[in-house]
Formats: sequence, structure tokens, C-alpha cells
Amino acid sequence: MTTTDRDRAALRAEDTPEEPPRNAGRDVDQGVGGDVPGEAPGRSGRQPSPSRLSAADILTLGNAVCGFSSVYFITTAVLVPYLTGGPGDGTLRQGAATAVMLILLASLFDLCDGLVARKFRSSGMGAELDNLSDLISFGLAPAYFVVVWGLVGEGSHLWLTVVGAVAVLLAGVLRLARFSVTTSRDGMFEGMPIPFAALTVVSIVLLELPFALTLALVVGVAWLMVSRVEYPKPTGRMAVATVVWAAVNIGCLVAWAAGAPGAERLLVTGCALQLSLAALLPLVATGRRLKARRDRRAA
Repeated sequence: MTTTDRDRAALRAEDTPEEPPRNAGRDVDQGVGGDVPGEAPGRSGRQPSPSRLSAADILTLGNAVCGFSSVYFITTAVLVPYLTGGPGDGTLRQGAATAVMLILLASLFDLCDGLVARKFRSSGMGAELDNLSDLISFGLAPAYFVVVWGLVGEGSHLWLTVVGAVAVLLAGVLRLARFSVTTSRDGMFEGMPIPFAALTVVSIVLLELPFALTLALVVGVAWLMVSRVEYPKPTGRMAVATVVWAAVNIGCLVAWAAGAPGAERLLVTGCALQLSLAALLPLVATGRRLKARRDRRAA
């Protein structure tokens, strides 16, 4: 081959685009399902089938069903009776309590599907199912709860309430999208986790505070979701404490819906504790970060 032919071949090689990798452009399931980057694939050497549902996916779908059911009960047991002048406060209370219990159950499903996925692996679509289910249960349901509160609550301004509800919904969407494309520090979430934010928003509404204060707190929670404030991940003892906390809250809601003596005080106490946790957990995360920094310096 002459020098000219070599030059032409080199130019053709430079002009020919490289073939992209087989998995280019696919989302990587970050520690929830499929093969985690850096780890060896399964024995077959193949990725999990995206068309098969795993045990973790079934729990994730349970999360979505709870979120949809919460919206259903808010509509049929709270909004419709209010608009039609139907049943009284007892039925409205039961409907609100059922809707909140379903959000709590959705948060338990969300916690358990992650634990099951880490132990038994998830399907190829596990992460996508998780995000979509979280959006229904912890984005749409609490935002809708806020809107209904603006309709049935006394002294509320509907258009301001809608602004607050939209802030919760959009913050949830952004929170889930950011979580999908970023890698957080080990043991920490960047921004308030969306299940925790949903429960905090509902607690704020149930406290029946003055309208301006309620709206300001709801918008504040929406900001925390998209902020860079760190929250600890519920692992180990904290995961057990989360389950116990949800069970206690469900018990308080059942007592409140049944009109049991002292149930109103229990509900207010539970909601106030939820708000306290929302404020205190970032301090726990800061303490962990400082301890890890000291340990690194000592090593």
C-alpha cells in the first residue's frame, strides 16, 4: 500500500463513527434491581428480564394501589359528601383517616420493596415502577389532599391552596427525577425523601393550623424535597423504627376515626412529632457527616 493509500484509509477510519455500546442510553438501576454497576452479573450472565415481575415489583405495585385508593377515599368520603351536603363530620373524619392510612401503608410498601430488591434483586423495570408508584402515592395523593382541604376547610383561599398543592406535586416530580440521575452519599438522601414529605404534608393539614401557617409549612416541605438538605436513609435500626412509627400512626388514625376518647390528642401529638422529625433528622444527618469526617482524619 502506498503512502497515499495509507492516508486515505486513515481518513476513512477517522470519519467512521464508532458503534455505541449495547447498553448506551439505558438507565442503570442503582442498587434496586438488575446487576449493580461494578458487580458481577447473575450466573447466567444476562440482565433480568424487564417483562417479568419480581417480588419487589409486586410490593411496588401495592404502593401504587394504596396511593390511588387514598385519592379515591378522599374524593368519595370527604369531597363528594361536602359538596352534596351528605354525611356529617364522623364520615368525613373516617374518610380522611382512611386516606391517610393508605398513604402510610404505601410508605411501608415502599420501604419493604427496597429491602426485598436488595436481598432478592428486582426486575429490569424495578426502578421505573418504583418512581411511578411513588409519584402516585407521595406526589399526587398528598397534593390532592391539600386541594380538598382548601375546598372543605374554613377560611381557606382556594387559588392559594392550589398553588401549594402544585408546589408539592412538582417538587415530588423533580425529587424523583433527580434521585434517578444522581448518586447520593452513602447512608444519606439529598433532599427530604418523598414518602416522608407526603406524610409531613398530610400531618400539617390534619393539625388544622391557621391557613397562612399551613400553606407556608406545605410550601416549605416542597422546598425541602428539592433542596440539598441531607436526610438519613432508613436502614438497620432506623428502618425498624420507621415501621414501628407507621404502625403507631395507623393505630392513632383508627382511634381517631372511631371517635375514641383521647384520640384527638393522640392524632395531634403524632402529627406534631412528624413535623419535629422533619426538622430534627437533618441534624442527625449532619452529626453523621461530622463523625465520618472525624473518623477519616483519625485514620
